[in-house]
Amino acid sequence: MRKRDTHNLSKSKVIEQIPLACSDELAAVEFFEFQRWGNTPCCVKCGSVDVYAMKDSKTGERSKRFLWRCRDCKEQYTVRIGTVYEESRLPLRHWAYAFWRACTSKKGVSALEIQRHCQISYKSALFLMNRIRFAMAPDLPTAPKLQGFVECDETYVGGKPRFKGHNKRGMGTSKVPVFAAVERDGQIRRHVVADVTGKTLKAAIKNVVDPRSHIFTDENAAYKGIGDHFMGGHLTVTHSRKEYARGPIHTNTAESSFALVKRGIIGTYHNVSKEYLHRYLWQFDFVWNTRKLNDGERTIEAIKAAEGKRLMYQSAVNPHA
Repeated sequence: MRKRDTHNLSKSKVIEQIPLACSDELAAVEFFEFQRWGNTPCCVKCGSVDVYAMKDSKTGERSKRFLWRCRDCKEQYTVRIGTVYEESRLPLRHWAYAFWRACTSKKGVSALEIQRHCQISYKSALFLMNRIRFAMAPDLPTAPKLQGFVECDETYVGGKPRFKGHNKRGMGTSKVPVFAAVERDGQIRRHVVADVTGKTLKAAIKNVVDPRSHIFTDENAAYKGIGDHFMGGHLTVTHSRKEYARGPIHTNTAESSFALVKRGIIGTYHNVSKEYLHRYLWQFDFVWNTRKLNDGERTIEAIKAAEGKRLMYQSAVNPHA
């Protein structure tokens, strides 16, 4: 894909353009530049649009580093600056392929698969995928809270099976508790929680759900009293009596979302540590929340979300733990 092609690129045509961006470095650079700046490149340092692409004086082709220069602040920069792929030495064609696979694989794509397809090291593939997942992370301070009918549920992910003889959920296990709140026909918010006590789960609900909403849960006693904080109240179904739905009251959407996560971990990733599980949840949530977009539109959303984010090695700790 050369720049003259990208000027007319729409979201629906990304599926046609992505193969070239995954195989040719110049095409990949111009693909990322168009998604970030459109037809009006600007300086990432001062915002000026009085910029130009630097070219080799002998060949007339773009510089090997695909540099831009601003005539106002005189700074040099590339499309990588201020994104999750800043300071990465991996070719952008590998980033294009990884973004595409992460956005089109419903149950995820492993770093080992990216390693094989791109012919890079496993360490590089893991570096790349962790940063793409960070790009997919929701901006919780500014993200709108869930509204309307909201299903809330919790589950345990990964770890060794619970030992026999324990009749309480989570006892004798290394599984990680995960909370989910799902807005009917809307967004989902999932994150790792420290435990499944009433205090923890109620705080998780109040953090992501609008007070005017209706709360649907199962009969777990940890949710008792949560209705006092929501105008729509709190309604439950009793799974122990094999009641899984009573009209519109159920938690089937939340439970099906957990099924996708678990099948992805079992079938694609095989094992995910507690320290990194929250990143995988970001990816599963992003795919869920953009489920009404086609694959090309979803890929663009992820690439645009990569701007303004940097993931340092010190940031590996789960913010919700």
